Amino acid sequence: MNSLVQTKIATIEDAETISALAKITFAETFGHYFRDPKDLLSYFDRTFSVEKISDSIQKENNIFWLGFYEDHAVGYAKLKLNSPSPFVSGKNLSQLQKIYVLKNFLSQKVGLELQETLLASAKENGSETVWLSVLKQNERAKGFYLKNGFEVVGEHDFQIGKEHFEFDVMQKELI
Repeated sequence: MNSLVQTKIATIEDAETISALAKITFAETFGHYFRDPKDLLSYFDRTFSVEKISDSIQKENNIFWLGFYEDHAVGYAKLKLNSPSPFVSGKNLSQLQKIYVLKNFLSQKVGLELQETLLASAKENGSETVWLSVLKQNERAKGFYLKNGFEVVGEHDFQIGKEHFEFDVMQKELI
């Protein structure tokens, strides 16, 4: 493990930091897919506002973490406990909803530390399987998850504004 990389469970006091990280990392990852910048900004307002993040942190089945490199918050993760999926069979499913790291810190293994922390927490909370959705074109993320024991088990699509996105559904058994 890289001693410069740390994680901590996020609290309501971290909502502003997560909101900022969410907007930046989402734009870095997906911004080039949006033909109309208004669609991206509208999505930010609906999904990554401080109020929305605060509400999400306070929900009993959500756990957020911040990832740090040299004491600077550079990424975050979100686990949703008890999250069934139409694409994944089994019981005691949880969803890895987000792992995002600032582009300039991807090589520092912050995402790996966040993932390991998240998976350990899912297992501690009784999850037998963790599932996620990843953009089909996001080869870096898909490769990361495949390398770490996830497998593709389905697909779905999602609309944001005028843009249509296709996702692979992946899962990892924890038992």
